[in-house]
Amino acid sequence: MALKKVDKIIDKYQRDDSRLVMILQDVQEEYNFVPTAALEQVAERLQIPLSRVYNIVTFYSSFSLEERGKHLVILCNGTTCHLRGFDNLRDEIDRQLGIRAGQTTKDKMFTLEVVACLGACALAPVMAIDEKCYGNMTPEKVRTVFESYRKMKKTKKSGK
Repeated sequence: MALKKVDKIIDKYQRDDSRLVMILQDVQEEYNFVPTAALEQVAERLQIPLSRVYNIVTFYSSFSLEERGKHLVILCNGTTCHLRGFDNLRDEIDRQLGIRAGQTTKDKMFTLEVVACLGACALAPVMAIDEKCYGNMTPEKVRTVFESYRKMKKTKKSGK
């Protein structure tokens, strides 16, 4: 794995270990996860124990040590969402993507995560894709949302 991008990120923060979380956030944004080689590079360049870097990455749920899809799908399983149709949404997402929570589609387009709460109870049931929140979801709406993402992918491939 080429680590020049990791070096640039570290240099951007002047190799300041007090900015470790920001460095790791940028690494994750660059690779869509935090590769082991990047963890080692960060520890070495900042001259800090690898265990400290690893502790940060495993403490915060926003970091992933496994490769994620291009789009992160987050499904809320909070009390309100659960009562308003979580099971039906989860089943439809499983059908649409062919994966379960914690998995990534074979084409690396989507990763599915289930969380305890997205904080949008008034819109329950809720799912989010990347930074966009989708409320009052139904299985039909799930299909429509994923169809729109698939169309975007086809449009980008064809250059339209």
